[in-house]
Amino acid sequence: MSKLYIVPTPIGNLEDMTFRAIRILKEVDLILAEDTRTSGKLLKHFEIGTHMYSHHMHNEHKTVENLISRLKAGENIALISDAGTPAISDPGFLLTRACVENGVEVECLPGATAFVPALVNSGLPNDKFVFEGFLPDKKGKQTRYLALAEETRTMILYVSPHKLLKTLAEFITYFGEERPICVCRELSKLHEENVRGTVREVLTHFEKIAPRGEIVVVVGGKPVTKEPKKSKFSAEELS
Repeated sequence: MSKLYIVPTPIGNLEDMTFRAIRILKEVDLILAEDTRTSGKLLKHFEIGTHMYSHHMHNEHKTVENLISRLKAGENIALISDAGTPAISDPGFLLTRACVENGVEVECLPGATAFVPALVNSGLPNDKFVFEGFLPDKKGKQTRYLALAEETRTMILYVSPHKLLKTLAEFITYFGEERPICVCRELSKLHEENVRGTVREVLTHFEKIAPRGEIVVVVGGKPVTKEPKKSKFSAEELS
């Protein structure tokens, strides 16, 4: 029976590639890659000669039907993104949904993704959290911020380096300058950095040192104010 494999790839350090991921990529009939040039370097490093086909956000709506036909015809296909786990702020959801709707088996391998190490590295509560990915650029951005301002769980966001200073300034507006955050930069790479502190402290840091590379921001949730416990006795009984 044919199958779609969702295969995570390293977010930086090639040693994070799993033995199973390498085997699957060698065995499948076709690899769908977000950018064949970027993925070509990865496949060459691990001596994987499987044919690649470009599958990205600009063409995935058009290619899904053909890919489903190939899967139904008996081909095994693997989907990878430039880095991390496909469908997490990357293409993958549309094809996965189409497979489920058409009775094609889907198997997602465990592996690298940026937001998990960022959450753990942050030192912020991780028993409950919400993954926001990239915030809207313009339309709906303020509405999203107003909702997040009331969020009590730890929040995880992806931020482009050239938007980090503006984003941190917006955090001050909506969350307050004392909200604890952690900016994780270049995770798993040689120059990995985790900058922790209040929003104001972290903004000051990056105003002095220009942010570079892939960035994940972890934000503490809104503090929960606990109401004092009410006595089970009435005022008359206590007097």
